[in-house]
Amino acid sequence: MSLCTDPDARPLQGISRRDLLLGAANGFGVIALQHLLARTASGASPDSPLSPKQPHFDASADSVIFIFNVGAPSSMDTFDPKPLLNQRHGEPMPESFGKVGGQFTDGTNPILGTPWKFKRYGEAGLPVSELFPTVAKHVDDICFVRSFVTNSVVHAPAMYEVHSGRLFATHPSIGSWVTYGLGSVSENLPAYVVMPQPEGTPEGGTSCWSPGFLPSVYQGTLLRPGPSPILHLNRPPGMTLGRQRKMLNVLQAMNEMDGAGLDSEMQARISAYELAFRMQSHAPEAVDLSQETTATKQLYGLHLERSQEFGTRLLLARRLIERGVRFVQIYSGGGPISMQWDAHKHLKQNHEKMAGHSDVPVGGLLEDLKQRGLLDRTLVIWGAEFGRLPTSESGNGRDHNPHGYTMWFAGGGVRGGQTIGETDEFGLKAIEQPFPMRDFHASILHSLGLDQHQLWYLHNGRHEKLTDFGGTVIPGMFS
Repeated sequence: MSLCTDPDARPLQGISRRDLLLGAANGFGVIALQHLLARTASGASPDSPLSPKQPHFDASADSVIFIFNVGAPSSMDTFDPKPLLNQRHGEPMPESFGKVGGQFTDGTNPILGTPWKFKRYGEAGLPVSELFPTVAKHVDDICFVRSFVTNSVVHAPAMYEVHSGRLFATHPSIGSWVTYGLGSVSENLPAYVVMPQPEGTPEGGTSCWSPGFLPSVYQGTLLRPGPSPILHLNRPPGMTLGRQRKMLNVLQAMNEMDGAGLDSEMQARISAYELAFRMQSHAPEAVDLSQETTATKQLYGLHLERSQEFGTRLLLARRLIERGVRFVQIYSGGGPISMQWDAHKHLKQNHEKMAGHSDVPVGGLLEDLKQRGLLDRTLVIWGAEFGRLPTSESGNGRDHNPHGYTMWFAGGGVRGGQTIGETDEFGLKAIEQPFPMRDFHASILHSLGLDQHQLWYLHNGRHEKLTDFGGTVIPGMFS
């Protein structure tokens, strides 16, 4: 008697490549880092989704390191000094400002002075808070843009806007757009790498590095904190190099069995298998910090308990950029509020703790990139989802402020030693050259040689773009 009771079932020899791959996907998973939906080698066929692509015009940068400060540092306490805050400490905001509150305040709270002094640094004489004495040494390489605005006082939507240009977690992150537009340089490492805080991810979660509606091959690859940034690099017991290569060859042969082509998800999965295979040989060297000198490790603050962890991630970022990784996203802060810049109370303790983690490593990164000749072609970004209010919350903290705040840029063709934009005398609102996130993204794309209007993807019948209907490259930011 036949074991097959389905009259429509096909015999084994008639099964398609697609059906077999779909059915066996979990079985093959043991040989790959399935979360690494990265890209194929630069020497792969030209129709590979991540083969290197030419920019639309001459680029000033080849790669990006984006340092995102989860919870939002206070601009008037870091890089946008407002002396009037201390002069008017404890007084109400002038009536001419109206009642502009944050997420937890209604605009009636009194003014809160800053606990820190500012000094001028560099040939440009730019002011920086005593929270960042190491970063301050590099102001001549930094462009401070003091008038960014977002459209939400809530962390997650504002984070989505900074990462993807939209307030909802359904659109591709800028790292995914860059990878889609330029492809991969490295043959053996992901094009887009993400390194979160050990204590947890930002409120926006994995959507902050999601490919959204782009094919999954363009999503960010997570490098985990700790001594083993990449999981499962070792082959399973009994799996030899030759045997694994033969299995991948079988997958490739099955891929070529018919000319119908693969959908994007299947193509991404096969690319992940191939990348995982190559990473087993090459990624351990990329994340091996024992190759670095003692002087370099100290430059990043690895000898200091407070900055060792964050410094390790920034040093890894430099090593990855050196090896052809296109976009590195690093989070300062994440998880519990005690490990974020979210100073609703105890502003002084919070910002001194978070700046203590990051000042030496960030300054070290800038110095290391410069002395290695990498800063010219690497765009370094320091930013957050919004700023903080000039008024007090809980007597000694600050609420969220999306109406005007500072982010800064260095390297990658940026003209350093300058400030662009301005907030009012209290730091509440951008009054000169307010820049929405469309302009932020247009500027990053411009540095990489990507025309924001030519970088589009057809989704649901619409030519979707990172900057939607278009942004403006920040005037004067690039040389």
